[in-house]
Amino acid sequence: MSTAEALDFPLKRAPVVPPRPPVAPENMSGVDRLKAIRKNAITSWGDRAYREEILQGRFLGRNSLTLNTPDAIRYVLVENYENYFRTPAGLRVLRPMLGDGLLTARGKSWKHQRRTLAPAFTPRAVTTLVPHMLSATDEAIDELKDKCGQPVDLREAMQRMTLEIAGRTMFSMDMGKDAAALRNFVIEYSERYGAPRFLDILLPLAIPSPMDIRRAFFRRRWTRFIGKLVKERRAMVAQLSSGQGAPRDLFDLMLAARDPETGDSFSDELLGDEVATMILAGHETTATALFWSLYLLSIDPATQDELAETVRSVPIDATTDMSKLPFARAVVDEAMRLYPPAFLVARAATGPDTVAGRKINERDVVFIAPWLLQRHEKLWQDPHAFIPQRFMPGAPQPDRFAYMPFGAGPRICIGAHFALVEATLALAKIIQTFKVEIISERPVIPVGIVTTQPDHSPVFRISRR
Repeated sequence: MSTAEALDFPLKRAPVVPPRPPVAPENMSGVDRLKAIRKNAITSWGDRAYREEILQGRFLGRNSLTLNTPDAIRYVLVENYENYFRTPAGLRVLRPMLGDGLLTARGKSWKHQRRTLAPAFTPRAVTTLVPHMLSATDEAIDELKDKCGQPVDLREAMQRMTLEIAGRTMFSMDMGKDAAALRNFVIEYSERYGAPRFLDILLPLAIPSPMDIRRAFFRRRWTRFIGKLVKERRAMVAQLSSGQGAPRDLFDLMLAARDPETGDSFSDELLGDEVATMILAGHETTATALFWSLYLLSIDPATQDELAETVRSVPIDATTDMSKLPFARAVVDEAMRLYPPAFLVARAATGPDTVAGRKINERDVVFIAPWLLQRHEKLWQDPHAFIPQRFMPGAPQPDRFAYMPFGAGPRICIGAHFALVEATLALAKIIQTFKVEIISERPVIPVGIVTTQPDHSPVFRISRR
C-alpha cells in the first residue's frame, strides 16, 4: 500500500493549500536550470519530479539521479552510505561557516565526532536544557505582548528567539550584545556566499573558485567571533568557585565529551567548529520551522483554533510531558513536510555502484530532495495541502524514507530531538497566548537557497487569547 493510500483518512473540512513556486518547464536548458538554482532551486524542478520515482539526467557532464523512492533512498543513505559524500559545491558552501565540524566531516573524523557528541543530544540530556528553551521563549512572548494589535514581523521574532535559545543552551549566556552580530553573520553569508556559483560546481575542490577567496575572508572574521564567544564562556566557568553552581549546557557537555572508543576529546579548533555548527544549524532550523508553522496557522484559522483548544489547559514548563502536546507536534511535523529546512541533499559517488537498477560511476551525483519527496504524488494524499492530522498518534505513519526533514541513516541530524522539543514547546506557548493573523496580501513563496526560506517577511497581527 502506498503512503498516499495509507493516509486516506476523512477530514472535517477542505484542507488549506498554501502557495508554492511555479514549476519549471520540462525543456528547461542547462543554463536556465543553473540560473534557477542560484535564485530559487525549488523552481528548477518540473511536474515530472513530483510524479516519477527516479529522474535520470546529466549535470555538468556527469550522470545524475534524483531519487523519489524510499527503497533507493534507504540504500544510498543507510546500506551503502560510505560510498556517497557531499559534493564539492556543497562543501564549498558549508565549510566557511561550519569548518570541519560534524556536518562536513567524513570517514574516521566524522565517526569520532559523532560518537563524541552523541551523549550531549540524548533525550535525557535535552531535558536538562528545557529550562533554557522556556526562559527565552517566555521573554520573547513578553516582548510580543507589547505589540498586540500592531504589525509584527514574526519571522524576525522567531529568529531572535531561537538565537537566544541557542546561546543559552550552548553557553548559559544571554546573547544580548552578541545577537545582532551573529544574525548579521548569518544574513551576510546566506545573501552573499551561500548560493553555489557556476565555478563552485564546475571546479574540483582542490582548485579554489573566486567565491572561495571571498568566503575565506568571511571565515576569518567568523571564526574570530566564535572564538570570542568560547573565550567568554570559559571565563564565566573560571569565575565560579570550585565548579559549584557550574551551568549545565551544551558547551559543558561538549567540553567533557570523550570518544567512547579512543577517549579523545575535541581540539580547541574543532570545538569552535562544533559550536558554530550547533548554533547555526540549531537556531536556523527551529526558526524556520516555527515561522512556517505560524504562517500556516495564520492562513488556516480553524486549525489554529483547534491547536489553541488542545493546549489551552496544558501547563508548559520543564516537567511537561511532550505526549500532552500531540497536535502542536503534528503542526510542526506538517510544516517541516511542506517546508523542509534542508530542501535538497546532494551526494557524489566515491566509487561505482548500482542504485535502483541504474549504473552509478565515480563522481556521479545523486540527489535526494525532501522538497520533492515530501510532496510526491505517489507518496502523499493531497501532497501540497496543510493537514497536520496525518502526523497525529494513531494515523498511519509515512515510510521512514518518505519523510526526512532531518535527513536519515547514520548521518541523520544529531540535534533532531532537540529541535523538535524546542519547536513544539515554543509553538504551544505562543498559540496559548496569541491569536495570529496574517495581514499581508502578497503570497508568501518558499525559496530554496541554503534552507527553505520565505521570499519576504510577511506582516502579521497578534492579539491576546
